[in-house]
Amino acid sequence: MKNLTTRRTIRQYSEKEVSQQLLDKLMTEAARTQTMGNLQLYSVVITRSDETKQKLAPAHFNQPMVTQAPVVLTICADFRRTTRWCEERQAQPGYNNFLSFHNAAIDALLYTQTLCCLMDEEGLGYCYLGTTIYMPQMIIDTLQLPKLVMPVATLTVGWPAEEPPLSDRLPLESFVHHETYHDYTREDIDNYYTPKEQLEENQHFCEINHKETLAQIYTDIRYTRKDNEAMSQGLLDALRHQGFL
Repeated sequence: MKNLTTRRTIRQYSEKEVSQQLLDKLMTEAARTQTMGNLQLYSVVITRSDETKQKLAPAHFNQPMVTQAPVVLTICADFRRTTRWCEERQAQPGYNNFLSFHNAAIDALLYTQTLCCLMDEEGLGYCYLGTTIYMPQMIIDTLQLPKLVMPVATLTVGWPAEEPPLSDRLPLESFVHHETYHDYTREDIDNYYTPKEQLEENQHFCEINHKETLAQIYTDIRYTRKDNEAMSQGLLDALRHQGFL
């Protein structure tokens, strides 16, 4: 059994089956998480077939764990179900707007995090894929998501076949503000980020990528302005396609 202090991102999985019974148990327990108006504005699409994994992989930049993991979970912000309930009960829904997407996305991500904690306790391994919102239309098409359903998170899930080192984290004082937000001075940035920058693996990243600072790895290679703007447009287009804008 593990907890958050030893949580690791797992990208390599054993061939041991993840039973549907266990998955159902964890997803049922996760449904006790917080939710706006008790509406549970999320849905989960379970992918086990190799064929569907192959179709999903390009949306996640063909990261190997998408096709190698026994299970892929796509968690969606879902106002479709609530809207259909209203329509069938003589109520007039008004959830085809950005606020509704935002509320449903929060619900879905809260559910995702609770599920992750439960999987940690069970000993399952998983990887949270931030790529879900980079090319959402590919996921929408592959999973046949109807209007008012939008993918917001993906988890690859299986029994761990690796035990990678713990990743570093910023100290508490770097992200906690008392009473009001206090902006960061140069000294603050030095205090909070120098230990991260001095890690051997991060210095190695800079060397092999011919960058002077770790920050440049993020701005020039990993999360560039050009890519952010292009994927922002793709996200907005997908939200329009799904009826939220």
